Amino acid sequence: MEDPMYSLQDVIRCDLCETPVPPKHCDICHIHLCETCVGEHLSDQSKDHYIVPFKLRGIITKCTKHSTEECTQLCTKCNIPVCPLCVASSEHEQHKKEDILTLFETKRELMQKDLQAFEKSIYPKYQEAATNIPVQRAVVNKRSQKLTTALDKQGEALHTEIDTIIQGMKSDIDDMDAQHIAAIDQQEVAINHTIPEITQVILDLKRLLDTSDVCLVSEYTSRTEEFRNLPAQFLVTLPTFTPQEINREQIHQQIGSLSKLAITFLHEEPCILTDIQTEYNKGLLSVSCLSDSELWTCGYAYNILRLYNLQGELLSSVQTKSGNMPWDIAVTRSGDLVYTDYCDISINLVTGTHIQTLITLRGWIPWGLCSTSSGDLLVIMTSDDGKQTKVVRYSGTTEKQSIQWDDQGKPLYSSSQYNYIKYLSENRNLDICVADWGANAVVVVSAAGKLRFRYTSPPSILLESFGPLGITTDSHGNILTSDFYNHCIHIIDQDGHFLHFIHNCGLHLPWGLSVDSRDNLFVAERNKGKVKKLQYYK
Repeated sequence: MEDPMYSLQDVIRCDLCETPVPPKHCDICHIHLCETCVGEHLSDQSKDHYIVPFKLRGIITKCTKHSTEECTQLCTKCNIPVCPLCVASSEHEQHKKEDILTLFETKRELMQKDLQAFEKSIYPKYQEAATNIPVQRAVVNKRSQKLTTALDKQGEALHTEIDTIIQGMKSDIDDMDAQHIAAIDQQEVAINHTIPEITQVILDLKRLLDTSDVCLVSEYTSRTEEFRNLPAQFLVTLPTFTPQEINREQIHQQIGSLSKLAITFLHEEPCILTDIQTEYNKGLLSVSCLSDSELWTCGYAYNILRLYNLQGELLSSVQTKSGNMPWDIAVTRSGDLVYTDYCDISINLVTGTHIQTLITLRGWIPWGLCSTSSGDLLVIMTSDDGKQTKVVRYSGTTEKQSIQWDDQGKPLYSSSQYNYIKYLSENRNLDICVADWGANAVVVVSAAGKLRFRYTSPPSILLESFGPLGITTDSHGNILTSDFYNHCIHIIDQDGHFLHFIHNCGLHLPWGLSVDSRDNLFVAERNKGKVKKLQYYK
């Protein structure tokens, strides 16, 4: 309904000068005022005045105890408007009082902010989660069918006497599916239960924003924090089927084994377990766990490799062989340290305080590296002219494999003189995962070098472009990559599906990543020179 103040037939005017559409109102004298006339009106000191925005006219009321007095304050303890006589009385003497207009406008600002949070952030988050439920169910069915097909294929090669065993294992799959679906159903119930509450809160907020009832407004309490985080997300370690060659004498063992379904929940707000200040001030690049309590670090413009414990105590420091800064580090299966020297174009092994140059490259510059489960080294490198990028596998000092092109002969990785930053990690399924800064993507290939997928960020609002830098994997086969400019960590599964963000624990410019044996995540914050140890699983 149109405000009569703006009606063409009946324009409200200043009661002193006839200026149309006055923005102010004296709630005691009940007259409309333009900005110019406010001062003139207040100069009349023969009576009280209370100037309010025109749209909030009528905000003050007559005192219920002192009928001749106006209430311009609110007793916050009693939540009632009070007049000057009430304020002076012993009844409210020790109570906190606030100006009604100030309180009203403060609460309205809070409600506007909360409404925006619900409409722009919280409600869409729940909608997105609810939409993703059918997708999760479809993935369960697809993966379950894949497992069932593998069992059928193995079962066809066996004699009829093992049919009962096969059926039993299928039953196990059904049971695990039921557990998985039950977990999804539980999540759906929680989400669908909350969405109507949020809808009601939004409606209530909109009604409150339209009211002038100061008591109702004063009673308002923000509920944004109650709904800001989604119900606990869960992570599924999916069962796998491992077939064996048929052996009639040990038929049961030869069928293979079906791993158990494990559902692990992710922390909505990861716990910061340790915050280690290193000596790399504004240039910390890489971190690599030597053990659950010790970690190697290296940094930009520093030629020293440093080993810290979880208390931040420096246990050891080693200067690089060439005196140049190292680019990346990795701990080998035997507990030694390897690092790349991009200035010296070499890969070096640190044993104790002794440094041995393992490989010196020609025409290629090494960047990221990792030690594999088999003891090999994987190194990602660019050509001297910056036009080519490849991953090379070394066994000792011998090159075993080179990964550079996809099946169509196109480059797997970006190449540029300026976007050379790349790191890599081996997953538990032996996939090779590369954080390709130049391509704004995580590129994952199989152990044979076949492209499996490219992850270029989830369908979610990011303030900046996806900028993957550090990369690591955990015991569940999930891939974690640091998003430098968005100050967060992306967690994706081994098939490239987005799972979760680690973004609400104060991370700033995260770079290198490493995971210990308990799936605790170590994050190197470049400009702070800090390593944060995070627990992201419950």
